[in-house]
Amino acid sequence: MSSTTYPQPVTPESLVERAESDLAHFAIRWSQPNTVVITVQGEIDAANAHELIDYALRHGGRIHRLVVDLSGVNFFGTSGFSALHTLNVRCAGESITWASVPSGAVTRLLRICDPDSTLPFYGGVETALSVVQGEPHRLLQLVPQTR
Repeated sequence: MSSTTYPQPVTPESLVERAESDLAHFAIRWSQPNTVVITVQGEIDAANAHELIDYALRHGGRIHRLVVDLSGVNFFGTSGFSALHTLNVRCAGESITWASVPSGAVTRLLRICDPDSTLPFYGGVETALSVVQGEPHRLLQLVPQTR
């Protein structure tokens, strides 16, 4: 994978760096000092699924929130799903709140591999950003009725 690094962002929308593999293009944009949006375009399969994980977590020590925008992915193999599952586990281990935006190809595979919607997918980047930047979701607790 070739990589191009740009200076630290001047504005929140600035592109920080991008990389290309044979089948996919990756770009990082810092939304806030500890929030990253990774944009992926092209194809994710067994040949480059590991690159997706490596690229998404390349700044793992500096980020607390991560959005993976897969809306530009036109092919998504089962290795891509495995990569997202690994990303989910690694983010949990590193206390990184993350969310993703699927493309049609990703959604088709998620219907089969993740029918219970356990991975955090949302309809757009802005929605995913608001989720990762918001308050943590609280689990419901059973509360006994008082009489």
